[in-house]
Amino acid sequence: MEKSYSESYKEAGVDITAGYRAVELMKKHVARTMPDGKADIGGFGGLFPLCLDGIKDPVLVSGTDGVGTKLRLAILLDKHDTIGIDCVAMCVNDVVCCGAKPLFFLDYIACGKNVPEKIATIVGGVAEGCVQAGCALIGGETAEHPGTMPEEEYDLAGFTVGVADRSAIIDKNKMRAGDVMLALPSSGVHSNGFSLVRKVFDVEHCDLKAPVAELGGRSLGEVLLAPTKIYVKSVLALLKEVEVLGVSHITGGGFYENMPRSIPKGLGVRIKKSDVKIPPVFSLIQKRGNISEHDMFNTFNMGVGMSVIVRKEDVSRALEILRAHGEEAYVLGEIVKSQDGVELVP
Repeated sequence: MEKSYSESYKEAGVDITAGYRAVELMKKHVARTMPDGKADIGGFGGLFPLCLDGIKDPVLVSGTDGVGTKLRLAILLDKHDTIGIDCVAMCVNDVVCCGAKPLFFLDYIACGKNVPEKIATIVGGVAEGCVQAGCALIGGETAEHPGTMPEEEYDLAGFTVGVADRSAIIDKNKMRAGDVMLALPSSGVHSNGFSLVRKVFDVEHCDLKAPVAELGGRSLGEVLLAPTKIYVKSVLALLKEVEVLGVSHITGGGFYENMPRSIPKGLGVRIKKSDVKIPPVFSLIQKRGNISEHDMFNTFNMGVGMSVIVRKEDVSRALEILRAHGEEAYVLGEIVKSQDGVELVP
């Protein structure tokens, strides 16, 4: 690499040596995600040793996503160490909804200017997300886009591949009326609805670091930038011991769009609004933005990052397992015969 340098390319806005520096800085983060503690990155492809012990009929399950306009908060606050967790979470939380274990992850960062320390910090968050999900960060790409993006801006996306035994893939068609939906609480707004959030609070012009009484004295920036919770290990632990009939990752579209995806036609979930444990940030968003209750539940997770459906007789055991793995899980609703998908009742 010592001969790889282009003055002409640098004058055009792309410093390839900054890319090499960024890779060196991120190696320590990548190593955290590897079983052998080594960061073998820099090649043309990411290698992953596939172990299929105990899996008779393996099915690969993939997922891809980005962080959306939550990135703007990270840029405004100049805080880039957790946004990578969001990127991983948006992918691995989707994959585990099928009952699959995420195996590896790759990221893609497009930036106006490659500042190696900043890129390494972003990747450090990605690595932390991978550690939380139990998957390996085997590669990625950083692309410098001078002239098409402001120097301080960047975009972040990624994808994951997981594996499941075909016989263990969650089958929602086994569900019946009387089954129970459990809530796994979110860590906050997660990574959806931020175009509305940014409009409500006018984040470009407000003081994101000032304490807010409605948030218990925490700043708006701190609360909004809280990373998306990763549910992989707790859900996989549950799958080993309890029959799980459906799992939903509550992202954009809130309750009304996501919960029906894990419920077969002819059935729905009935939820008492008073049973939903709504964090203060959502009440603040609704109040400041004068947003209808329906739109709140159709845009945000409202404090429920993931929902899990189990048999009524398995509720106690399921709650015990989830709580043992750090989830403050609780009963959210009941599966009923319905054509409405989600019924929010008083």
